[in-house]
Amino acid sequence: MFASRSRNLGNLIRAAGATRLKHTLPDLPYEYSALEPVISREIMSLHHSKHHATYVNNLNAAEEKLAQAQAKGDIDTIISLTPALKFNGGGHINHTIFWQNLSPKTSKPTDLLVKAIEKDFGSLENMKNQLATASVGVQGSGWGWLSYNKQMKKLQITTCQNQDPLQATTGLVPLFGIDVWEHAYYLQYKNVRADYVKAIFDVANWQDISARYENALK
Repeated sequence: MFASRSRNLGNLIRAAGATRLKHTLPDLPYEYSALEPVISREIMSLHHSKHHATYVNNLNAAEEKLAQAQAKGDIDTIISLTPALKFNGGGHINHTIFWQNLSPKTSKPTDLLVKAIEKDFGSLENMKNQLATASVGVQGSGWGWLSYNKQMKKLQITTCQNQDPLQATTGLVPLFGIDVWEHAYYLQYKNVRADYVKAIFDVANWQDISARYENALK
């Protein structure tokens, strides 16, 4: 009877895994060419349809393996999948934020966000300079972030290596991320990361960034 119940439980877990919703590549809120000349159509197309899509596909594959390992009670495999889940899950989370953080339309931060920036950084320009410096200084691949520290109740600039998801690894709420993996800029800016980082502020979607800040305050 116990063996029968165990088999039934395993079947239920496998069925739940089979019916889980898979992650999908989000549509961009603009055309691939919309951010030119700051980011070329070619880069946007490759970045979204190839790189981000790969993170989504690999995340789904890792979660499928996780469900199978959980159904079998295979602890070793469950543990071994952690890096793939972190890397691809982070890649999906980070890029989903990134596309929304950018816009071809000129915008400004809300008064609420401006006051917070001035309190924590002195001025909007100081914040941009500090975020740019941090982003350019990332060794290898990673992200620069303007974030909100809920515990300290203040804005904070930080960086993450590789595709580490900011909130899951630090507790900081992501507001504005700058992708400094070479695939985000190399075809256009070559090895001059600083020029790419400086230019990206010209297509920053401050409406989205401001909304993320206001949500973080709740």
